[in-house]
Amino acid sequence: MLLSGCSSGSGSGAGTGDDGNAEGSGGVAQRPRSVTPYWVDPDGNAARQAESYRKDGKKRQASLMRRIAAQPVAEWIGTDDPQGQARKVTTAAEKADREALLVLYNLPHRDCGQYSKGGAADAAAYRAWLAEVMKGIGKRPATVIVEPDAVPHVLTKGCTPAKYVDERYQLLNEAVGKLQGLPDVRVYLDAGNPDWVRDPGALVEPMKRAGIGAADGFSLNVSNYQTTASNTAYGKKFSPMVGNKPFVIDTSRNGNGPVEGAGADEEAWCNPKGRALGEAPTTKTGDRIVDGYLWIKRPGESDGECKGGPKAGRWWPRYALDLARNAGD
Repeated sequence: MLLSGCSSGSGSGAGTGDDGNAEGSGGVAQRPRSVTPYWVDPDGNAARQAESYRKDGKKRQASLMRRIAAQPVAEWIGTDDPQGQARKVTTAAEKADREALLVLYNLPHRDCGQYSKGGAADAAAYRAWLAEVMKGIGKRPATVIVEPDAVPHVLTKGCTPAKYVDERYQLLNEAVGKLQGLPDVRVYLDAGNPDWVRDPGALVEPMKRAGIGAADGFSLNVSNYQTTASNTAYGKKFSPMVGNKPFVIDTSRNGNGPVEGAGADEEAWCNPKGRALGEAPTTKTGDRIVDGYLWIKRPGESDGECKGGPKAGRWWPRYALDLARNAGD
């Protein structure tokens, strides 16, 4: 079973703000640091879309879009200017007394040839890209999600060419280790989701080879729709197998859980209808082993060219509105 479609676009603005000070195109304020330490981009896609709706007199749409705009979402570092992008976001976050949430998603041969296929041309290109990202982060605080899907795809038959498996593990190890060398960075190595590698024991050796021992923890459900409860149960089974590492859960779109039963298809992970925003981003999960509920996939950005969606990572206002509307009041 292929459960992928991770790509998210980039291009966030770099505004600032403190508790209670609304600014940016959507009138967006930072969330209380006591709830979540992560930076809210006041000029992100959702904020700009909300402001556009407001100017057009579309009050209901503006209100729905602000549900997304008001929350911190991850910045997926691209390839055009990785150093500049990482610096811009981490600098803006630091000025707002917040922390940047970043995603690395550029391994060679990524996404098993699906909608988010691509990545660095080879290992040397990846290492050069990583070095630029690290220069951009510098001494500023950041939490980094390392390569969504990379380890589960090694275990998915036919996804990662056999001759590149060892290289993939080596690059993941290097990414985790080098990021940990930065003074104020937390690192979570991705472990897929509960409906992918259903036996967490099968992930133990692959995750160890990929560097989980040096990571602060692991991430689950990136760009997927599995419930928070199922992710928590899965993570609690897996954590003792890898040194009791804590984990974070992507709750950006799991409010209604995954498509199941008669409504499911082979691409149930790709822009499924009827999904909803999940728990708002917070580090106050009430569970010591769950470090945070995070919006790692950026709500409103397409999984790929399926079900009427644009290319992976492209902003799709209609889908964003549906996610917010389906979350209820």
